Amino acid sequence: MQKKNTKFIIGRLEKIDFPEFSISNLEAKIDTGAYTSSLHCHHLEQIKSNGENWVQFILLDPKHPEYEKNPFSAPIHKIRKVKSSNGQIQERFTIKRKIRFFGKIHTIELTLTDRSEMKFPVLIGRKFLSNKFLVDVSKKYLTQQDLS
Repeated sequence: MQKKNTKFIIGRLEKIDFPEFSISNLEAKIDTGAYTSSLHCHHLEQIKSNGENWVQFILLDPKHPEYEKNPFSAPIHKIRKVKSSNGQIQERFTIKRKIRFFGKIHTIELTLTDRSEMKFPVLIGRKFLSNKFLVDVSKKYLTQQDLS
């Protein structure tokens, strides 16, 4: 007997929520060519909180409808070397946060970087997608359809 495939089909663009940041309906580019996922932020600063390494940052840009000038902070999961889209290697802070995606809460590992030159503030890479989702590049915003 063959087990039914439980992977959800998603499109090349999707909407996600970051409940820990009180941000909803953020556009994300699904990128199977990228290993890690990344989140647009600026004014990154490493800080200490209760003796642990944290990163403080401001999400998005002032022109974005969800922008708030308030800084956010999160524990640093890792500092990772990442090859950017222009081929340069950068060291980036990596955090773990909860996202609401396709009707469920997931934990995602995100590198924090300035994506102001990119069209979408969030990039979802294959580390998150693997074994959970299939990507249909001819579609977009499938997470907004009825999930029942």
